[in-house]
Amino acid sequence: MFRLTRPTPSAIEAFRLSQGGLEFSYAAAGMTRGAPPRGFAIDQVRVGLGSGADTWDRARAAIRSWRMFDLGWVELHEPAAPIQTGTTVAILVHVAGLWSLNAARIVYVIEDVDRFGFAYGTLPDHAESGEERFLVERASDGSVHYDILAYSRPNQVLARIGKPWVRDLQKRFGAGSLLAMTRAVKR
Repeated sequence: MFRLTRPTPSAIEAFRLSQGGLEFSYAAAGMTRGAPPRGFAIDQVRVGLGSGADTWDRARAAIRSWRMFDLGWVELHEPAAPIQTGTTVAILVHVAGLWSLNAARIVYVIEDVDRFGFAYGTLPDHAESGEERFLVERASDGSVHYDILAYSRPNQVLARIGKPWVRDLQKRFGAGSLLAMTRAVKR
């Protein structure tokens, strides 16, 4: 959903609630657990966050509080949303004078001894169609990494027309998210 004006908080919440009960905008929910289906662009970025128990604890806390979205041009609604399967969020993006309101729902959660994160899938009114996984991992040497894996393709007409621009925004989001997580863990 693209707009020229910022939606009001009540409009964002109404949008989030209206999308919550809808089906995903793609058929293979959980696809970031395996190889991508045909026709999806693949984006993966990764960064080292440091090492040790404190870094691990801060990295998991940052995922739980959606800190990977602290980019300035992207807003998560509602930032207190629990990291659990079925949680629906709205993502508000403001770029080049356009506002884009998108909805996604958590498909699965990873909560192992050395891995924590989740994947969310796009809902019908998201500009893109696909799934994105946000994960922190602790290696045997104690080093902690943050990893994003996304499979996507355009879902709305403007996203199809502006595909090169949308792909650039996806790359920008990935790089910004790495920086946001690095800042969150270093605090």
